[in-house]
Amino acid sequence: MKEIRVFAGTAGREFAEKLCGHLGAPLSPSRIQRFANDCLEAQLLENCRERDVFLVQPIVKPVQENLMELLLMIDAARGASAARVTAVMPHFAYARSDKKDAPRISIGGRLVADLLLAAGTNRVLTMTLHAPQVHAFFRVPTDQLHALRELAAHFEGNDLARTTVVSPDLGNAKSASRFARMLGTPVAAGAKERFDDDRVVITSIIGDVEGRDVIVLDDEVANGSTIIEVLAKLRAAGAGTVRVACTHGIFSNDAVDRIFAHDEVKEIVTTDTVPQEARSHDRFTVLSVTQAFAEAVSRIHSGESVSALFEGG
Repeated sequence: MKEIRVFAGTAGREFAEKLCGHLGAPLSPSRIQRFANDCLEAQLLENCRERDVFLVQPIVKPVQENLMELLLMIDAARGASAARVTAVMPHFAYARSDKKDAPRISIGGRLVADLLLAAGTNRVLTMTLHAPQVHAFFRVPTDQLHALRELAAHFEGNDLARTTVVSPDLGNAKSASRFARMLGTPVAAGAKERFDDDRVVITSIIGDVEGRDVIVLDDEVANGSTIIEVLAKLRAAGAGTVRVACTHGIFSNDAVDRIFAHDEVKEIVTTDTVPQEARSHDRFTVLSVTQAFAEAVSRIHSGESVSALFEGG
């Protein structure tokens, strides 16, 4: 790891420190400065010349601030003659802006991918993009990790004989099916229609959940409206206890409290792709995916296959 440099933006420091602990490499210092006119400036405080540079920054709230920090850090690394610049984004917020579903609407996911390229990114490392088409927005090599192994390992110690994995919608059904195979359980899915950011309707649950405990698996929980709609349909279908699992836990507008207000919910499990504030709930679990990112960084640096991490998973 002699020729590697890892820097972190404001939102990525804790994640980057854990990642560097797994790598056995130091986290290099950086500085973000705000001027009187509210403009930002990024400075990398260690030599990057001909180094393999990894810039860690989840694109999370405040999204625009953290995105701009990352773009400035990329520009700084390119100006410092880095051999290669990899943007490490555990969470890519604009992934949900992935299609033209209304007249004269922007497609933010594609635009941000273009901005990363224009800033000087040579490679992207991220986790669980919202939809398959988002991967194609990036015109540089992009490695997309997933957290299914970490999530499955958390549940494997439980008695799953009467458990079904449920995807909230058909779009996530492929990941849910893979997750169910890892746990050895059946899978079901909701038929969902989204009307706006916080209004969804699930017309039915496709699959048998009557009398069965459920693990609801989603890629992201933001406002929690989809999960709450799923809970209503599961209750009507006669399901038992429910555990909610997701990769990206945004949990805006008190989503955790609103989900736990349903007595059948026994646990919420997420990962640290999004920084999590301290929770008062003892049934709220955060799993770290920093080791998976560290392995991917090591493989990228040494020219090994990243996809090999998922063989059999």
